[in-house]
Amino acid sequence: MNTQEVANRLVELCRKGENMQAIQELYDSNITSREMPGMPNEEISGKNNVIQKSEEWNASLQEFHAGEISDPVVAGDHFTCKFSFDCTFKEQGRTQMEEIAMYQVKDGKIVQEQFFYDMPS
Repeated sequence: MNTQEVANRLVELCRKGENMQAIQELYDSNITSREMPGMPNEEISGKNNVIQKSEEWNASLQEFHAGEISDPVVAGDHFTCKFSFDCTFKEQGRTQMEEIAMYQVKDGKIVQEQFFYDMPS
């Protein structure tokens, strides 16, 4: 798959709530994932670690009220999407957040992801 096809598939799966399927199908085994500085799992590598990070995030949720993902914007081997969430976390209560996700694709797989968002207060 080219970058546009990977981007479209990621958006398709995320809109169905199949985020773990997206990781299994589209992520390279040596992916690098970056969060905002100072956040848990600030930088990790490897698909298994990304799966674990996602499972930990899901386990922290009390209720997922709503979520949206924008259509992807592709430039070369990179693409971005905007995610919006309305969630109640077990430890933090209800939160609405937005983030920009940037992905890099090589050989039909996502090799890097980075998330940009306002830090919770």
